[in-house]
Amino acid sequence: MAESENKKVAKRLKTDAEDDCGDTGELSSDSPVSYFEFTRILRDCAREKNIFIHGKVKDQDAVVILEKTPIRQNTLSELLKSSQLKLEMKNDVYSTYQLQAPAHLSEVKTTVVCPATEKHVKKDLHQEVFLSFSVIVPVPCVSFSYEVHNCTAHLSFWIQWVHNILEKKAEVDRIVFENPDPDTGFVLLPDFKWDQKQLQDLYLIAIVHRRDVKSLRDLTSEHLPLLTNIRSKGEDAIQRQYGVPPRKLCMYLHYQPSYYHLHFHFTSLEYDAPGVESAHLLSDVIQNLQADSSYYRIRSLAFPLRADDGFQGSKREAEKAQNPLKKKDCSKFYVVQQSF
Repeated sequence: MAESENKKVAKRLKTDAEDDCGDTGELSSDSPVSYFEFTRILRDCAREKNIFIHGKVKDQDAVVILEKTPIRQNTLSELLKSSQLKLEMKNDVYSTYQLQAPAHLSEVKTTVVCPATEKHVKKDLHQEVFLSFSVIVPVPCVSFSYEVHNCTAHLSFWIQWVHNILEKKAEVDRIVFENPDPDTGFVLLPDFKWDQKQLQDLYLIAIVHRRDVKSLRDLTSEHLPLLTNIRSKGEDAIQRQYGVPPRKLCMYLHYQPSYYHLHFHFTSLEYDAPGVESAHLLSDVIQNLQADSSYYRIRSLAFPLRADDGFQGSKREAEKAQNPLKKKDCSKFYVVQQSF
């Protein structure tokens, strides 16, 4: 089986597709944030030290995400010696200050989504979250499924960037490992949540080459070769590239996923990863499918549900569909119901 691997960052793959995606590591001469007109704050998270802002860039809707970067060990001495301190409080042996660091030590990671659609904005907007359960119920002659509907209706919106990666049209230089097999292969690359400088925050994503598997619900024992291949080769690639052994890794997928193209998360056990309430360990998924091929086709699955999610409306449509007007063979369709 042919495989390609980039063992050093400096030797990662380069293609002409990068010209369309912009060079990395260079100062932008035409910064989109310099044209940004503030509209509102979508979400502000003090714990994660980031803020999501909605506005416009040259009359186009945009979302800008600002995130404080971690302090680097190799800049500590310079940071402490060259910064200015403003005293806030002093009491006995304790004192607190506002530290004003030099500009080159005050980086703020900035992500720009432009043009941003309404769905981009809603995705980053703070919402109440509820615990929900999905139940797959076979219903004769029902041609509606929330998950299938939700997946296909917005497929191009959510995963064009995934196809760009798989087709080497974008992020080629970020690929750490690739197994090109069409059935069991995948691409492994760092998640944007990780700055690739601190191994305690290690976070990579494995995106499968297959496009017919959207989420955990699709998996059966037929996919065991795919899952075991991702686990073994993903572990090996991470150990070779970063020196992190499998016993220090957490491998999982989310249900429901943030986008409907099967992908897996590889994180350091020391990293406080988001989405733990949606996570299913890869090792558990493999064992469950070995015991029952239809395990994830029939069991109830809990997942967080945002207040603005379309699930409530979709549920009502599904309930109406139980009295179809036309008779046809719909044995392959399922209704996804929820309970709180």
